[in-house]
Amino acid sequence: MDALAFIREEVLPHFTLTAGAALEPLGKGLINQTFLVTGAGERFVLQRLAPFFSPAINDNIAAVTTALARAGLATPRLLPTRDGRTSLDLGGDGGVWRLQTYVPGVCFDKVQSPAQAAAAGALVGRFHRALDGLDHPFVGLREGVHDTARHLARLREAVLQHPRHRLLGQVGPLAEIILARAASLAPLPPLAHRICHGDLKLNNILFAGPSPPDSETAVCLIDLDTVGPMSLAHELGDAWRSWCNLSGEDSRQVRVDLDVLRASFHGYAGAVGRAVTEPERRALLASVEWISLELAGRFATDALNESYFGWDAQRYPGRGEHNLVRSRGQLALHEAFVASRAARAAILGL
Repeated sequence: MDALAFIREEVLPHFTLTAGAALEPLGKGLINQTFLVTGAGERFVLQRLAPFFSPAINDNIAAVTTALARAGLATPRLLPTRDGRTSLDLGGDGGVWRLQTYVPGVCFDKVQSPAQAAAAGALVGRFHRALDGLDHPFVGLREGVHDTARHLARLREAVLQHPRHRLLGQVGPLAEIILARAASLAPLPPLAHRICHGDLKLNNILFAGPSPPDSETAVCLIDLDTVGPMSLAHELGDAWRSWCNLSGEDSRQVRVDLDVLRASFHGYAGAVGRAVTEPERRALLASVEWISLELAGRFATDALNESYFGWDAQRYPGRGEHNLVRSRGQLALHEAFVASRAARAAILGL
């Protein structure tokens, strides 16, 4: 049975949908499998969760989206199964599935303009403001998402565990550089946690349309699997790692776009509803250097383990080759962020 037939026969009947709904793949996410479901003139988004996500995260998503909707923000909402659950767990190879309302919009892999970056930053600010004070016991969260020391330890382990890997001759020297760069950085200043999105790459933001002014109107945040308590430094640091590199993750020819950083920070600060404190700004200054280096290490690890990140089989012969390119790109981005430290400090008012 192919994937679409399986969904029609084993998944959709558990949700209240019109029989014979149309089904097609949607987007190009690296983690979850996503499908557009159309029936009786309505559209929905069906996702199969990656196996490392706990089904319990859907309870987090339900609480967060309820708070967002109450605050007047657009957001996808979970549609319960016929027996009232937030997701469908078929067990084993059947997977965990969830159905959400469809929010129309357009995603971009790269920032199109500072005005778009300002809109994205303002949306994140409104998102944070709407969730301030939310009393919800977040469960099922992945531990140590930004535990950099653990990620670097896994990189060392991967090098030792794959002595015959076809890419070790390239990944080994790269790993040494990443580890040396980490040893040279000052520690990331700690911040109290707040409820964050947790994965603010640009294509997790929906915009109203493909061209201005719609492309400069941020509609909502999507893919809320990682929502939960987090340091603002990790939240915006990961956003800027994505937004400020207009070359994308598959290129070593990187350039930090400071106009994008400036616009997005000012957009955020103007919408979050409180002052961004000096300790937060100092942590934000260091965050992009750490986040880009951390991801370089994670990609290098998976270049050997070949078990986590999705990859483009049309462009690369294997998962390892794609992750090797990504790792080199993130290392180059880290070095560009380090070189721009003084300019970024000025933007942050330090």
